[in-house]
Amino acid sequence: MSLTPNGAPVVEAADIEHIDGLYSYALVLTRNRSEAEDLVQDTYVRAIGAMGRLRPDSNVKSWLFTILRNTWFNQLRQRRTAKLVALDGEEGAMDVAETSKDPYAFYVSKTEHEQVREAIQQLPVDFREIILLREFEELSYQEIATILDCPAGTVMSRLARARAKLRTLLSAALTTSDFVRKEAME
Repeated sequence: MSLTPNGAPVVEAADIEHIDGLYSYALVLTRNRSEAEDLVQDTYVRAIGAMGRLRPDSNVKSWLFTILRNTWFNQLRQRRTAKLVALDGEEGAMDVAETSKDPYAFYVSKTEHEQVREAIQQLPVDFREIILLREFEELSYQEIATILDCPAGTVMSRLARARAKLRTLLSAALTTSDFVRKEAME
């Protein structure tokens, strides 16, 4: 984001490019599409208000993710109960059809995506967010450390634990789906 000569914020294409990543992160935190949309909107409102404090050499993406996370935690603190809203069950962006695949390959791919999405949703929120920031947003350990306000070493160890837990969940899902497939064939 930049400012016009009279000091008004100008939203540039580079700033909008982060909206999908912010929405994905908000969805991981809130587990609700409507709340995620509101959270992203609140993030941009706060970012526009704080534009004057942003240094020219700042990492805008990391800055926006930090604002989103802090806004989310502020909202949680304001609520009487800190229970996360359950996932509304709507399908995510992983349902995009790939026309280059044959029907069986598409089915297998879709099933795998659903298993991964379900396994990620079973992770605790601190593991979900670290997986999203590293694997989907491809942020560096240092960028994640800045967003989460913790040392890079903590990011690495938390990511290792999150990946191990995800691996366990996925292997259990694979074993279950293999069992169901064998039952269906008999």
